[in-house]
Amino acid sequence: MSPPSAPAPVRSATHLVLIPSYNPGRKVFETVQGARQQWDPVWVVVDGSTDGTAEGLRRIASTDPGLRVLVLPENRGKGAAVLHGISAAAAEGYTHALTMDSDAQHPAASIPEFMARSMAEPRSIVLGVPVFDASAPALRVQGRKLSNWCTHLETVGLDIGDSLYGFRVYPIADLAAVMRTQPWMRRFDFDPEAAVRLVWRGLEAVNIRAPVRYLKRDEGGVSHFNYYRDNALLTWMHTRLVVECVVRLPVLLWRKVTAFRR
Repeated sequence: MSPPSAPAPVRSATHLVLIPSYNPGRKVFETVQGARQQWDPVWVVVDGSTDGTAEGLRRIASTDPGLRVLVLPENRGKGAAVLHGISAAAAEGYTHALTMDSDAQHPAASIPEFMARSMAEPRSIVLGVPVFDASAPALRVQGRKLSNWCTHLETVGLDIGDSLYGFRVYPIADLAAVMRTQPWMRRFDFDPEAAVRLVWRGLEAVNIRAPVRYLKRDEGGVSHFNYYRDNALLTWMHTRLVVECVVRLPVLLWRKVTAFRR
């Protein structure tokens, strides 16, 4: 008796999976395969990679109509890659994008749950809240607590469960609108600033727990995190957002009060 076949991926004309990718190594193929098993379509934005993965992804896409590969000629940063992808997706009628990293850290099996929640609440940003295992570096786990504290302050506690976890579903029109009004959100500052600005815009934050894994180098893990450069970028970002929060404070407090009364 033959084993049962795997269920077909969910197909959508409104929601797509968007994977920004920069020199991820071979784990990108595992990531894409996992995403394609769950969802159709999946788009990858190759952000100026020089590790040969663009060619490999194009070969896969040539025989898989549910996969599209967009290639940027030079590295512009995660946020810039996402903006490029959602701009192309909006032109084809897509309304929402689930972003996930290309290095196999994020759980492809959670894609249907996140997408279903987004479809039920399309005016929300569906945020992953990471569930860490023993592979998570203590410095990264503790360091994100400071960023989360800052976003809690900047939104007067309007329920951003985690500011840095990039596994989330964005309404495309809202994300494109906030990104095109200012020059930031293009690199490591993308995920936290996107969450804050979308909450400021009036979107509700929906938080869903999801696992995350940190792969060692001998397991194929690749990290482009630079402790000094990226923490400096986050510090500058939070400084800007705190200052801007002061101007927005009356509106944010009113939203907080009305939410409490519901």
